[in-house]
Amino acid sequence: MQVRRFAALALDEVPALAQDILRQIRSEYPGLPVVLDDSGEPMALIGIRRALEGFVQQIAAAEGGRPCYPLEVFQEFGRGEGLHGRSLDSLQAIYRLGVRLAWRRLAEIGQQIEIPPPAMYELAESGFEYLDGLVDQSVRGYAEAAARQAGERLRLQRKLMELLLSERRGESGAGAPADSGSGSGSGSGSHSGSRQPGARSALDERAARVGWQLPERVAVGVLLRPAREAVAPAVGQGVLLDMETEQPRMVVPDPDAAGRPELLRRAMTGWSGAIGPPVPLADAAKSLRWAEAAVRLMERGLLPSGEVLHCTEHTEALVLLQPEELIEDLARRCLAPLAHCGPAHGRRLAETLLAWLETRGGAPEVAARLGVHPQTVRYRLRQIRELWGDEVDDPDRRFELELVLRARRLRGELGRVG
Repeated sequence: MQVRRFAALALDEVPALAQDILRQIRSEYPGLPVVLDDSGEPMALIGIRRALEGFVQQIAAAEGGRPCYPLEVFQEFGRGEGLHGRSLDSLQAIYRLGVRLAWRRLAEIGQQIEIPPPAMYELAESGFEYLDGLVDQSVRGYAEAAARQAGERLRLQRKLMELLLSERRGESGAGAPADSGSGSGSGSGSHSGSRQPGARSALDERAARVGWQLPERVAVGVLLRPAREAVAPAVGQGVLLDMETEQPRMVVPDPDAAGRPELLRRAMTGWSGAIGPPVPLADAAKSLRWAEAAVRLMERGLLPSGEVLHCTEHTEALVLLQPEELIEDLARRCLAPLAHCGPAHGRRLAETLLAWLETRGGAPEVAARLGVHPQTVRYRLRQIRELWGDEVDDPDRRFELELVLRARRLRGELGRVG
């Protein structure tokens, strides 16, 4: 009977108590934004009133009834904090203040109707449990807002990367530097200086929406996942990262900036892939092409795997192994004299020829490079002269021979010497 009477008196107090609590909260937190519902009533007041009603109704039904939380209101409070980039600390402090003020008045009602102290202690305990439930609802709303924001940022970031890496970006004019035909007459300029004053491209706008400052130069990376569910590398805010593709891609701004290579090296621990050469922003797609080419060679075992390599450190392999059909056609023509030699003998002659072309020395130098006797080298060089004749003295033919033989060595078809 006392519980029902307590609940009835408390419900009568709820409207005025909610107003008092809101007034006190605003006094202690003057910067608290006032958000109105469709009827023009403050959402905070609605939340306080519903929370009080829910708690009192729980007591009335009590006797262990399930708490009835005003879910949508307190989840909305949490979402609001998340969407405005604030933490939940201030919101929880406000909740605690509200509970303290509410309990003061509820305790007065309990004394009026002479509820025994042990019963009041139980009510106080229920109040704090109820507060925990309200906080949980706000945390849920906050987490939902944070996830939505993160998802939206990732979506916008992917759109930015798609535009940045598009081969046709320069043709469409979206983000590509304009021709500097007027003004100084120079054929080149900085990324920003080459645009018409006041003009904002699609690239500018998309970069602004994710808070990414357009750099002068970028390098584009392609990554190989160490595992299907691998956690994204912690590359930092400045690096654009798209994990939605089978082979994740990243855009590194100002790749030569002090400390950037070391930061990337640490962030990429456990990952493998390739980072293309640094290029002007408008040429980002070119850096991507080289990174993709390097990854293909890694997958074929022609470049080191198990790490994120830099294309600029593997120029020879990328230049010689990429145009495979062209190099193979040239090799068929240049190495035709070896067609009638056995595989093992042909390989030894090819290795000797390459060592000779690289050293530009005599038999002793070539022998030292190959680790064989100089007389063996003299014998092989005589055979080379017989097979190719005066062609080995022609600078253009020598260049072609060295090109195709180096390519074969990179593919593991010739031994590495020297």
